[in-house]
Amino acid sequence: MNNLSSAQNGSGVALSVFPWVPLVSLSAFAVASGYLMSLIPLALMPLGMPAELAAWLASAFYAGLLFGALWSARIVARMGHRQALVLFMSVVLLSIAAMATIKAQGVWLVSRFVAGIAVAGVFVTIESWLLIADSDRQRAKRLGFYMAALYGGNALGQLGVGYVGVTGAQPYWLIGSLVTAAIIVPLFMRHGEPSQAMMGAVEHSGTLGAIRKAAYIACIVSGLTLGAIYGLLPLYLAERVDDHQQIGAMMALVIMGGMGVQPLLGAISTRVNRVLLMFYFCVVGLLAVATITLANSNVWLGVGLVMLGSAVFAIYPTAIAYACATLAPGKIVAATEALLLAYSVGSVSGPVFAQQAFAGEQGLMMYLASCLLSTAVYMWVAYLRGRRQMTNWSAA
Repeated sequence: MNNLSSAQNGSGVALSVFPWVPLVSLSAFAVASGYLMSLIPLALMPLGMPAELAAWLASAFYAGLLFGALWSARIVARMGHRQALVLFMSVVLLSIAAMATIKAQGVWLVSRFVAGIAVAGVFVTIESWLLIADSDRQRAKRLGFYMAALYGGNALGQLGVGYVGVTGAQPYWLIGSLVTAAIIVPLFMRHGEPSQAMMGAVEHSGTLGAIRKAAYIACIVSGLTLGAIYGLLPLYLAERVDDHQQIGAMMALVIMGGMGVQPLLGAISTRVNRVLLMFYFCVVGLLAVATITLANSNVWLGVGLVMLGSAVFAIYPTAIAYACATLAPGKIVAATEALLLAYSVGSVSGPVFAQQAFAGEQGLMMYLASCLLSTAVYMWVAYLRGRRQMTNWSAA
């Protein structure tokens, strides 16, 4: 048995024990986050704010994500995973309270920036908690549960747009209650937390160089696409469907597509070259964009949205698994921080760039197609280069 599998945390829990605490907490947080992401762009006009503010709010959030990704790992190393998760989610709750109390553009922009900082910490904490595992296979299994909880919660949260609405205080009360529930779980449960000895010191030296370039590229593109989808897709759908309930359902289809592909991803990610896998997802994403653009009914629009979700939501976890497959446990927290930083770089620029550089009725789809096509080309070239190097090493 290797050192990892025999390591235990302060409570005597072995590393192989399944860490359900961060997953339960994430599920409640994801429902709140999914509802809030679609609520924000749709709530602007009823509150007398311009619709153009949606892109800036999305970018403010992802700018906070970028800033938070610079130092989240240090907080986790100093406080431990459980206490850090409580801290980060508490800051998210305070930002939601500020938005619910003060309906002003400046307050909302600052609140979304602060929320982004805290959400970066949430992701680094939960991802590193799950990735500190015995084997690559166990990491892939845990990532599958992680993405299913994240996307399933996001999809369920979208339904709040239709059933709870986008006006009044009720949406904010519901979102705040869900985040409070997400805080309570790690606050009182100590199950399966990695110990400081298990993590070791967070190793930044050499970590950035050890992460493969394709993983960085994939995380940047994931940010470029998902930032635009979360920030602008509700507005795109508002021009093609009849009411808010349909918009919420359509957004749920996108995230359900992402959730549905996770079991498959967990099963094949250790068997198929992950660079080739990211190429395949980009191709599926291109087919999805074509289907959405040409859709002449809600049925075909829904099919395209499910395909889009299954493609773009699979790129980030595949990139993380690809990057962490060969890293020591002490480097995993720093690696998740670095990859989240790459994701955030794309997310900050994605919504604003998509809105300004790709104007017109199908501007968002053109933007997504450009991102996915260029990434597909890169991944295919990287895959061929990797095969050529393996052939040369075998020949030597």
